[in-house]
Order: sequence, then structure tokens, then C-alpha cells
Amino acid sequence: MEQVKVFLNESDMPTQWYNILADLPTPMKPPLHPGTGQPVGPEDLAPIFPMKLIEQEVSPERWIDIPEEVLGIYKIWRPTPLYRARRLEKSLNAPVRIYYKNEGVSPPGSHKPNTAVAQAYYNKISGTKRIATETGAGQWGSALAFACNFFGIECRVYMVKVSYHQKPYRRLMMEAWGANCVASPSSDTNAGRKILEQNPDSPGSLGIAISEAIEDAVSSGGDSKYSLGSVLNHVLLHQTIIGLEAQKQMDMLNEYPDVVIGCAGGGSNFAGLCLPYVRDKIGGKQVQIIGAEPTSCPTMTRGPFAYDFGDTLQTTPLLAMYTLGHDFIPAPIHAGGLRYHGMAPIISHLVHEGLVEARAYDNLRTFEAGVQWARTEGFIPAPETNHALACILDVAGQAKEEGKEKVILVNWSGHGIVDLMAYDAYFSGKLTDYKLPDEEIERALEAIKNFPPAE
Repeated sequence: MEQVKVFLNESDMPTQWYNILADLPTPMKPPLHPGTGQPVGPEDLAPIFPMKLIEQEVSPERWIDIPEEVLGIYKIWRPTPLYRARRLEKSLNAPVRIYYKNEGVSPPGSHKPNTAVAQAYYNKISGTKRIATETGAGQWGSALAFACNFFGIECRVYMVKVSYHQKPYRRLMMEAWGANCVASPSSDTNAGRKILEQNPDSPGSLGIAISEAIEDAVSSGGDSKYSLGSVLNHVLLHQTIIGLEAQKQMDMLNEYPDVVIGCAGGGSNFAGLCLPYVRDKIGGKQVQIIGAEPTSCPTMTRGPFAYDFGDTLQTTPLLAMYTLGHDFIPAPIHAGGLRYHGMAPIISHLVHEGLVEARAYDNLRTFEAGVQWARTEGFIPAPETNHALACILDVAGQAKEEGKEKVILVNWSGHGIVDLMAYDAYFSGKLTDYKLPDEEIERALEAIKNFPPAE
């Protein structure tokens, strides 16, 4: 069986990021100051982000140059390869051609360094000496530790407690690159202490960890900043190098996808692959774009489109997004990178406008897909990535029923080599499905009932 692999030369790597804000048919709802209810300005964000990133957050420019220093570090692993999943295709016996962009080849093993390197660079040239951040499963924390190491920036990571204990090797990766990692909620911040007073056994959440990291950054002085690994516009911007490379590689094969798929927690890896294709769709191309999320944290599929805080302790601006409520505590599933109460405003806007769709998948179904992938394609996927693979099987089954050929492109967002405890739980029968009860959603949404409407 001939293996199809498409590699780009370094000289073919994109030198600009793509900004979807320039092409949206309808404008997005602006972030609001929670005190005044007015759109936030640069001065509101300056205490936590360097000005260059704030400028990118609101930029109307379609193309933004990637700095040479960032490109130089990207070249350690980029451009990433595009593969055709022929063995999986054969096992499915469906009329599909499946291609995947392998972002697991980066040193931290995921797509996250695409923005981590960029954010570390902009912080460095702005005089930042120290960055505080949060991480769920550890992909983001390890990526930022990797990036800060190159630029000589101190890095402190608040890791969601359940993942801190489930995934010790991610913590060790962070420490290997010189970062300090603590379990969140912690006793190091007022936010963490408040949560622990309410629930000493709290498993943590990304919303809580964000609160701790922001407090840490703001209280540590002017040379300390905060960094976010997903959700915000500038983060999704940096990830578009994935989709831009994929378009070049698909062109080399004379292929164009009928379906583009990515797993979605905060939205960054999904956006990275799909946003260049959303631009095509806005221009008239027929392409289906699907974000796959867990049934235990069904932000897009069961949450409302509403204004909400990005963190539990309500320190961020109000963002227009699909949300389950800022005080929502997701079930402790192993796909820790997808355990976030909200969805990126850009992705939320695209779902709301019908340009992107969302599907939710059960825990066991995603691991079944991941094991099938490992036993056909060889690579062991991260638990988050398994949600996108479950979606592939879904789409392939539909194509088989309809007898219609489909070209599928997926973002293989990270490997699962440091997530093998999750596979152990699956193989030993300890992993179970969890569908979020309606009453839990209703309880979480009580927290936002008095916020400004987004619709």
C-alpha cells in the first residue's frame, strides 16, 4: 500500500498569519467591560498583554507578517507533514479519502507552540520578564514552557488539578524546559484560596486556573504578563499557519476537502486548520466544517450564545460566545484540553452564523476511534484529538450510507504518548461515558442570566 505523505520545504512555509476578521460577512460582538458594559479598549487589556498582541486581537488586516525570530523557531518542526490515512480508509470500507495534518511532530507534541512561540516573542520585545498562564491537560503549559525557554522568560503554569495528577509527564516536560507548574486551585492566590474554602476537594477547571494566572500576572508587577493558549483572536490568528500549510499541501495533491474537522475545547487547533477554509466558504466554496467536542462539556451543542466571563472569578472582559456558565466545573474526563466552559468568540460567531457546525461525542466512542486509528495508522492520538477522529468515523459512515465520495481533512492536533494513563483507564474498563445532565446546564447558566444579551 503506497503511503501518501506531503512535505513542504522550509521556503514554502507561510510567512504571514491569516486574520478571518477581515472577511467576516457580519461583524463580531465586541468584548465588554463588566463594569461599564462598554466595549473594552487597549488600555483595559494592557495590564495583562503586551501591546503588540492587543493590536493583533483587534486588527482588521487580512494578513499579518510572522516575525523572522518566530519563523526561525517554527523551523525546528515546521512545516508539518500531511498524510493520507489509507489504512484507516481500508478498514472503514467507505468512499472517503482521509488526510490529516500532523501537528504532533512539534517538540511539545501538539499544535500549541504555534502561538506559544509567537506570544513569547512579543512579550520578550515588550520587556516582559515573567509570564503566568493556565493549562488543562498540559499541552499549552508545556508549549509555553518550551517557548519561554528560547526567549529567556520565566514561566509559571497553573495546571488544572485533576490533570496535574492524571498527567504527571506533562508537568515534567514543563519543568524540563524550566517552568514552574502548580496544581490549580492552589493556595498561592486569592482566587485559589477562595475556591478551596468553598470546596477543598475541587478538581479544578480551566476557568479557575485562568483566574489564578491572571491574578498572579497582575499582582507581580509591570514586567509580568499573562498568556492564554486558546479562545482569544490573536491565539487563533497564530494557529492559521496550520490551515495555510494544509491548503498548499492539498493543492499539491490536486485535492480539496469536502469536510474539514478538528476537535474543539477553546477553539485554537480547530480554528488553525479551518479558518483559511472558512474564508473559501465565504467566497462560495462548498465545504463542510465541523468542530468536535465532548458530551461532558457540550459548549457549542448545548450552551447558549451569550456574554460571559472567560474565567471563574470574573476577572476577564465579557465575551460573546457559546458558554455553559463561567462557574461550570466539567467532569474530570481525560481530554483535559476540552474541559472549558466557553468557546472562542470567533468560532462561536461562525457557528452562530451557520458557517461552522458542531457535534458532540461520548468518552468511550472517542477512545474507540483513537484505538482504531492507532491500530491502522500507527500514531497514538491525544485524548482531545480522538474527538476529531470519532467525527471522521461519523462522516465516513454517512458517506457509505449515501454512496457518495468525500474528501476529509482533519487536524491531528497532538500525540498521546504522555497520555497513556487515559488509554490504561480505557483498556481496564475504568473509563465511562458521561453526558451532562440538563439540570447541571440550567444551574450553570443561572450565573449569566443577568448579563448583556449577545443575540
